[in-house]
Amino acid sequence: GMGIRLDDGPGFPGAKISPHYDSLLVKITSKARTRREAAAKLIRALREFRVRGVLTNKSFLLNVLENEQFLDGVVDTGFIASNPYLMAPLRE
Repeated sequence: GMGIRLDDGPGFPGAKISPHYDSLLVKITSKARTRREAAAKLIRALREFRVRGVLTNKSFLLNVLENEQFLDGVVDTGFIASNPYLMAPLRE
């Protein structure tokens, strides 16, 4: 949708991803007037996104994007260590 950008990694349809390949399959970014609006766009895009055959960090990203500290922009380099629940898988 509007304000969402996808940059892919493998480069061609049917590419085989080995365990030794850089884990960046797709980078997703959003643009909006506020941090919360950008986060809402990313949340929707991630919930609609389907990846099969490899593990992703989608649960982690959704947990971060729904965290009030992150949404308020009050985070530092200890944010992830201070919030270990961010690593918990989501049930979808």
